[in-house]
Amino acid sequence: MTDAALSFAVVFLAFGGTVAWLALGARRAEPTSGQRLVSELRLAQFAALLLALAASVPIGLALGHDDVPGTGLVIAIAAGYFVVAALVTTWEPVRALTTLALAWSAHAVTDLAHVAGLLPPEILPGWYPPACATYDVLVAALCFLPVLRR
Repeated sequence: MTDAALSFAVVFLAFGGTVAWLALGARRAEPTSGQRLVSELRLAQFAALLLALAASVPIGLALGHDDVPGTGLVIAIAAGYFVVAALVTTWEPVRALTTLALAWSAHAVTDLAHVAGLLPPEILPGWYPPACATYDVLVAALCFLPVLRR
């Protein structure tokens, strides 16, 4: 594993740990308390920022392979995730968390589209799509966890 891949893994594990910590905190709060609302809002904001960051990775990789057909579509899809990330920060937490859970799940499908050849596979390292899709599903579940207790 390269230094860059190892650093990438450590950073995203730390971010995932933060999402887990925020999700569990929101789940533990009393459903009718103001603290619950604040905890859910913090989780939604952090998960939205993380979605924007995750969407930026394929953009950078696509720009590094601008001669590969299909990279424009990769950038357009990533831009859609940026729009979702920006919008949910203005919504009430339950709606934002539900939307984020769906967006993270869709991001997993987008990652796997590279494996299936629907998006250019050569722009990503071979380990990236399955690892990222797994991460995306876990973050989606963590985003939805507090919503289940309502």
